[in-house]
Amino acid sequence: MLIRRATTADAEAISTIYNREVTGGTATLDLVPRSVTEQEQWIRDRSGGLAALVAEAGGTVVGFAALSFYRDRPGYRTSVEDSIYIAPGQQGAGVGSRLLGELVTTAANHGFHAMFARIVGPQEASVALHRRHGFELVGVEREVARKFGRWHDVALLQRLL
Repeated sequence: MLIRRATTADAEAISTIYNREVTGGTATLDLVPRSVTEQEQWIRDRSGGLAALVAEAGGTVVGFAALSFYRDRPGYRTSVEDSIYIAPGQQGAGVGSRLLGELVTTAANHGFHAMFARIVGPQEASVALHRRHGFELVGVEREVARKFGRWHDVALLQRLL
């Protein structure tokens, strides 16, 4: 498996993986699927320290991950939030672990101080993945999100770099 920086040529594969969660899952709280053009811009927006990575196996994108600023205000510029999405049939194969490990390294190399994960519950596999990479649970936001006609809790995990 190859972990590399995402390029705009990966936009279609990334949007396919992402939009599956938009329309059928709770790994994202987005409600509207992304177009390939929007996904290309999303990749361009993460061309520096705010990385977008893909996991590729046999020439096929099997997952992707990204760093985004934790908050918009300038005082938070040393903190980032991670996102990880895995293609169907690839969960449990180590894709997420490889991607998260590379994100942690990338964030540290770009001088970020704190890294966060917001995980919609209950996604115990995602929580366990982050714990294996040194993240600790710092809180649970109760019923802060609404999707598919249900309220969702969001767990906040953090790792200092």
